[in-house]
Parts: sequence; structure tokens; C-alpha cells
Amino acid sequence: MYKKVELVPIPPWDFELANGSKLSPENRWVKMAQVIPWSEFESEYAQNFPTEMGAPAKSWRMALGALIIKEKLGISDRETVEQIRENPYLQYFIGHSSYSNELPFDPSLLVHFRQRISPNLINKVNERMVEKMRSITPVKHEKKKKDSDAKHESPNRGKLIIDATCAPADITYPTDLGLLNKARVHTEKIIDILYKQIKEQTSKKPRTYRNLARKNYLLIAKQRRPSRNKKRQAIKKQLQYIKRNLTHIEQLIELGATLERLNTKQYKTLLVLTEVYRQQQWLFDNNKQSIEDRIVSLSQPHIRPIVREKAGKSVEFGAKLSASCFEGYVFLDRMSWDNFNESGDLKAQVEAYHSFTGYYPESVHADRIYRTRENRAWCKEKGIRISGSPLGRPPANVSKEKKKQAAYDERIRNAIESKFGQGKRTFGLARIMAKLENTSRTAIAITFLVINLSTQGERILLNTVHQW
Repeated sequence: MYKKVELVPIPPWDFELANGSKLSPENRWVKMAQVIPWSEFESEYAQNFPTEMGAPAKSWRMALGALIIKEKLGISDRETVEQIRENPYLQYFIGHSSYSNELPFDPSLLVHFRQRISPNLINKVNERMVEKMRSITPVKHEKKKKDSDAKHESPNRGKLIIDATCAPADITYPTDLGLLNKARVHTEKIIDILYKQIKEQTSKKPRTYRNLARKNYLLIAKQRRPSRNKKRQAIKKQLQYIKRNLTHIEQLIELGATLERLNTKQYKTLLVLTEVYRQQQWLFDNNKQSIEDRIVSLSQPHIRPIVREKAGKSVEFGAKLSASCFEGYVFLDRMSWDNFNESGDLKAQVEAYHSFTGYYPESVHADRIYRTRENRAWCKEKGIRISGSPLGRPPANVSKEKKKQAAYDERIRNAIESKFGQGKRTFGLARIMAKLENTSRTAIAITFLVINLSTQGERILLNTVHQW
């Protein structure tokens, strides 16, 4: 049950403290609370509670505010709750009207907050929040240097920067042998559970050879650089063990055992490891290295390998993100667990810029993968200059102006790279700790919202310094 709360803005000086003191209106949490559109999206959040039965749910501001605090401080769920209890500014941020020394909610509720607040809702909040922040600290666009160009001035304004990155998940580096070993261990546990149900009917427990299987696994896993042939033989043995165990599970079910004794997690793992066995057996039989929708984690089967071809990390395991940046604010445009070609997002990102600002950008700054013939022709039709050299053979002589323009375009692209770096170094974008598919998406979307909040805080501080 959700009861709508009238989110009347509470001035920080009306927040009740035990010692009679007042909150400072210059505090960062007070300033951030003023730019977040709390009341505009509460009705959409309330749709998660269609019935009036049950205990009253926590407010929309408390749910969103707690997630922002967690990502902003880079702490765990339990530490987030403790920080809110100890800090009156954090209590003001999540909507309290007075200080309380009690826990605001149980730490486990943060998981439910991430499940109820969808990434689409967070993106809407992010866009509306940026609109408010742009009105507070507007960015001046560059003016034409020559008055003679005023007659031919383009209606396009601003610079749009687009790029893609990956948000790695919190999993161990997957190997075929390690994945099969984990799958084998789970099949052995399931056999133990099913055998207990029919233990009185048959005295012979299926043999799993678990000690020998583990010994065969460790024999290769502990080697520093085993040969490809040795790894292939070890994979073959693990596949045989899993095949035998899956056959035993089917036989136990025929004898009267039921899968209803398995909990939800065990049943889901059984389905996942069955698919893992199918994929790995196909890879082994066909001597291949890749397969469509490849599973790399039993606990998070939605994660896929993302080939990035970056220095040090040729492959990352997580969600691939397509983002855009202008005026220092960053937006999450697309998120997928499967790999995709980001060049197909250029048109949608430019149209989103036009929908948000009311005009097309003067220039689009992107790396080489975006500069396809189709994208170049479309940008030319809209009067947009796309960065980078033209297609075809490079000219023998390049003017100094073009070299200067190319270098300037590359420097502009550093803005979105710095946003990715900020999200991965300062916040949790480098290691997504959420385990479920929907909660991971929410955690990623929250990170982009927090990056924009930090950008606004830096601008307010910079303006204050300039006034001094």
C-alpha cells in the first residue's frame, strides 16, 4: 500500500534538530535536494502499489534519495542506512522534517527500491533535473567571431558528444573450465536434495565422483599456463561429469523425487546450468570459441561478454552503454547486456538533443565508428558538422586550419571520456554490485544522475568563487 505524501519543500531552517540549531542552506545535500523534482514523479512511482492492502510503503523521495546517497558516497546498503541515521543533512535529503536517531528503514529495502524504480523513470528524473539546473546556471554558447557571418548563421547551436562504454559486473573472470566446475558442483547438490526424498525407497545413491572431478579440475586450474590441449581435455572430463549428473537427476525424478523441494534459486540455477552444459558441449564438439547468448556466470546469467578492444581489457563482462553529453551534462541513451554497434544510435541521440533543447547541435563529436556514410549524409542534411576527417583517401596537403579543427574536435571528446572516468573511479560504474538484471540497470542509471548532480555542485562552487 502506498500513501501519497504531499512533498511540500521544507526549508532547511525549519528542520528540527535536538539542540535547536539549524541546517545550513549552503550544504551540498540541501542544494542537491532543491534541484531534484521530487513531486513530479511520485504518482508514477505509486503505480508500483496497485492495491491498498499491506503495510504502508516508504515514500518516493525516501526511495530515490537513499539510492542517490548510496551511489554518491560509494558505500554498501547497510552503510547507507547507518550514514542516514547519523547525518541530519541526509535525513533532510530523503524528506524527514526532524532529526531521528533511529534507522529510517531496513537495509534490505534498498533492493526493493532498485526493483521498483525503473531506469526509464530515473532517466526522466535526470532530464527534468538537468532542465532545472540549466536554468540555474545557464551555459553561454559560443558567438560568431565575424559580423559578416551573421547573415549565414545556422539555427543549430551547441556541441553534442556521444560515445559508448561498458559497466562491468561484479563477477570473477569467467573461464570455460571454471564455469563447468561450478555447474558440476551445483548438480551434485541437487542430486543430494533429490536423493533424500526417495532415500527410503532405494538404498543406492547415484555415484557422482565429486572428489575425482574436483581433483581433475584443480590439476589444471592450479597450473600457471596450461596448454590448450590440457585445458580441452579437462573441459571434456567436466562435461562428462555434468552429463552423468544430469542423467542421475532425471532418473531420481522418475523414481518419485520432485523438483518442488528445490528453492527458487536452486531451481533457477538448474535451468541455467543445463543451458551452460548445452553451450559448452557445442563449443567443444565444434571446436569453437564463441556462441550466441553465451552465459558467463551461473548467478547472473544475463551478463554477456562485451568485446571492447581496449588496451589491457579486450573483453569486459557487463552492460554496454551508449551515452551523450552536452553542456557538461551526461545522459544514458541506451543500455543492453548484448553487444551492439553504437553507430546506429547517432540519429536517435541527435533527435533526443533536439527534443530536449529545441534545436539541433552545431556539431557532433564522436569517434571513428560513428562516422559512417549514412550518418554523415544525415548530419549534412540537418546542417550538422560531424567531427573527423572525410571518408576516402586523405589529401596530400592539409591546411593548418583543418589540423587545428581536428585537434580541437578531439579535445572536445575528452568531456564524455572524463564523465565515464568519473563514473568508474568516483562512483560505482566500474563494478556494478547489484546481482539482478533489473536492479543492475537501476544502479547504472542512478550513477548518471549522480554524475550530473556532482557537475551542478561544481558549477555552483565555481560561481561562488568567482563572486568572491
